[in-house]
Amino acid sequence: MSLDENFTKASEDVKKLSYKPSNASLLELYSLYKQATVGDCDTDRPNVWEFEKKAKWDAWNKLKGMSQDTAKENYITKANELMKADEK
Repeated sequence: MSLDENFTKASEDVKKLSYKPSNASLLELYSLYKQATVGDCDTDRPNVWEFEKKAKWDAWNKLKGMSQDTAKENYITKANELMKADEK
């Protein structure tokens, strides 16, 4: 399968986990997904009182400069780790 096909499959499979991953894992998946699909963060930082949105923005913005292909590879790796943990 191509990188794009593997990325699409991983993004679908991770939605089927039987448990809720940690907030840190969810933020990592979110930021990698955004970097893979959009590229560098292209929005203004949310208001300080919007805690969840600000955390997501910060996580995504930390990946600035990472290529979309690298973000896809890292997303697939993280998704596979979470799916392996789900098998136990």
